[in-house]
Amino acid sequence: MFHSSSARWLVVFPAMVALAAVAQPAPTPPPAPTSAGSAATAAPLPVLTFKSALEGYQSFADEKPIPWKEANETVYRRGGWQAYAKEASGIGTAEAESPKGAAAAPATQPGHSMPMPAKKEKP
Repeated sequence: MFHSSSARWLVVFPAMVALAAVAQPAPTPPPAPTSAGSAATAAPLPVLTFKSALEGYQSFADEKPIPWKEANETVYRRGGWQAYAKEASGIGTAEAESPKGAAAAPATQPGHSMPMPAKKEKP
């Protein structure tokens, strides 16, 4: 009568793996060249080169800070935070310098337009 239990498989399985490993044939070494002439006709081995990942590394260097009064004057001369906001939003200089009296197209919000849901009538 055969009863399968996990304890028996824990003993049998490693033994089967060990037998399979022992049963593998030994690797054969490559054949040695028979003469010096045949070695010379063989393809030359590729030359291995090494390139360091840190070859072009430049260490961090702090920039010299400018005085805060000079920084504030530069921002004022450029038009304040509004000029930086226009620059960041991608508005061209021609659009930014257009006369204020010109009729401009109404600004549209970026995104998708979605119709309002229909109102349900109550019975």
